[in-house]
Amino acid sequence: MHTLYDSDTYSVTHMLANAEADGSTVVSTLKTVQHPEGVPMLARHGFEIVDKRTGKEVYLDGSWAELFQQHIMAWQVNTPTQEEVEDTLEQYAELAQNPVLVH
Repeated sequence: MHTLYDSDTYSVTHMLANAEADGSTVVSTLKTVQHPEGVPMLARHGFEIVDKRTGKEVYLDGSWAELFQQHIMAWQVNTPTQEEVEDTLEQYAELAQNPVLVH
């Protein structure tokens, strides 16, 4: 679990479902004819986005997580402003239905 972003309005945490106890990630490979050494496969993971204003969160996994991962990779290439990041997070936060609960 890694906090990727934390502001007054949003928090984004990367959840690594295939992580080892020491924090390393298990990476599986798929061997194909074109790639006999193996092609690294994306470990199953997800992202939790918390909208602090509404007290709700959304968990993105599967294709939603892959789409969000593309945003993160684009942000690494072209450093966005905080406003641009929060505008993107606001779009995902519209999906939030689950109230944030402390256990």
